[in-house]
Amino acid sequence: MSSSQLLKVLNLQKSFLNPEGMPLAVLENVTFEMRVGEIVALLGKSGSGKSTLLRILAGLTPPSSGSVYYRNKLVENPMNGIAMVFQNFALLPWLTVLENVELGLEAQGIPHAIRRDRALKAIDTIGLDGFESAYPKELSGGMRQRVGFARALVVEPDLLLMDEPFSALDILTAENLRNDLLELWEAKRTRTQGILCVTHDIEEAIILSNRIILFTSSPGRIHTEVPIPLPYPRDTEDKAFKALVDKIYTLMTVSERERLKFAKAAKAKVLPHPEYAYRFFDVSIAELTGLLETMESNEKKGHIDLPELSDELHLDVDSLFPLVETLDILRFAKITEGDLRLLDSGRAFVAADIQKRKKLFAHHLQEYIPLVRHIRSILDKKPKNRISKEFFLEELKDYLNEEEAEKLLKVIIDWGRYAELFAYDYDTETLSLENP
Repeated sequence: MSSSQLLKVLNLQKSFLNPEGMPLAVLENVTFEMRVGEIVALLGKSGSGKSTLLRILAGLTPPSSGSVYYRNKLVENPMNGIAMVFQNFALLPWLTVLENVELGLEAQGIPHAIRRDRALKAIDTIGLDGFESAYPKELSGGMRQRVGFARALVVEPDLLLMDEPFSALDILTAENLRNDLLELWEAKRTRTQGILCVTHDIEEAIILSNRIILFTSSPGRIHTEVPIPLPYPRDTEDKAFKALVDKIYTLMTVSERERLKFAKAAKAKVLPHPEYAYRFFDVSIAELTGLLETMESNEKKGHIDLPELSDELHLDVDSLFPLVETLDILRFAKITEGDLRLLDSGRAFVAADIQKRKKLFAHHLQEYIPLVRHIRSILDKKPKNRISKEFFLEELKDYLNEEEAEKLLKVIIDWGRYAELFAYDYDTETLSLENP
């Protein structure tokens, strides 16, 4: 590892055992490097393993296999030189601001007078001078997160890890805190030589970083890296900024759609799962219908830029992407280079009355959702066209953990009932072709 390298991650894998004792892969083949002077963003949806990766880098969680090196030293436990800012503030409520900031120094055995002086300087640097004696309950969310930053910075970390540090804050507070952090970085008012930030906010990643590492989900893998050549401070209205937003939206949607094209590979025996046994998005018919109607009423008549759609509906990546990707999979809309285009089938759905909508939805479910076809096929073959929900749960639990199987089956049952492809009795937990 050269002197300019802060961090090196090699072939990192992480799996957990689910309640049935089956290994569940969270991270797979993660390899990247980080150099001195970089801010790097790990960008991906919730559940892509980003926070797990950060805890492994911090030495808080061991990998299943692979290695992490910091300054040419193998990371196996928490190391001097690496500090972490958590998403949920992680302050001790019975300690004052000053005492919370001193914690890391106390753990290092720093004498009281020295750690008190360093803690006061860190509090001043992060803009909390005057609140040294306050308790966390007296502070706003933004101020509590500043305490978290001060606690991390007071140990003078070489590498600062941040796990969605602004996600629990309102928009204005998050913006102010991001700007203050960048000012500290640009003015070199800390000894930090690199920052690695986990986020699922595309604009935040571009505002902060020199380079974005884009993650896909289930399990988390690096899809691609995107350099951010824009000078600080960055203007979200700038054409170059917007072009990067569009590019990343495109990369994130395309990568996830490719992951979900499992049927052909399963039939070719490339994948170990049957085509119906894959996680799916937990979205409701009302949400899908609302999005289709929004697109139809849009002034561009069924064609809208995904960043614009996110702003219009006030939805973040984790809320928007499941909706647009579900419409894409159902062939009611199509994602093309960061845009969502309404297809003729989507227009027909919006124009139809409730009964015609049900028939259209039923056709698309059977055509494009393998689990719906599987359930309907089994019901058609049963003498009384009835079968227990537990039958399908047991099938799915051969490939998914119990929670995932329950969630997947709930979504599919809700969709199938709406489309009148099958009925469900909650008292007996029985699926049938008859309405109860």
